[in-house]
Amino acid sequence: MRIEVSGYDHPDSVRLIEDLQQEYVRRYGEPDLTPVDPAEFSAPEGLFMIGYLDDRPVASGGWRVHTADEPGFQDGDVELKRMYIVPEERGKGLSRRMLSELETSAALAGHKRLVLETGTRQPEAIGLYLSAGYVETVKFGVYRDDPLSRCFAKEI
Repeated sequence: MRIEVSGYDHPDSVRLIEDLQQEYVRRYGEPDLTPVDPAEFSAPEGLFMIGYLDDRPVASGGWRVHTADEPGFQDGDVELKRMYIVPEERGKGLSRRMLSELETSAALAGHKRLVLETGTRQPEAIGLYLSAGYVETVKFGVYRDDPLSRCFAKEI
């Protein structure tokens, strides 16, 4: 898979994010309601990436910086958002590759901890994060009081 830095609002990003939102609708009955400003995923405060197989967009993911004045975050935390692999390419290690690229890019940008929120109806995501060294952490964000929500963190 070829991974490229892209804008959150690039047409390929938009399509993958729309597909991901439909995945949330299927699993949870609604899209992710977390507020997102595409500018948050632009350097130096963030980054967004798209993975391609034969010039076909098949994976996405990004990170954005948070500060300690936001509940559940430490200064400089990087939040992982919009990790997605198209269904027909799952099970091939692409999510692990994208996660590694996101972690590396955040570390190279000087960040020390990556945090994320996922849900119990995404057991494959939870399995990926646990196997990659993430541990449960204080819940944050829109879903912090939702019993289906799980938050994880990893020192990078």
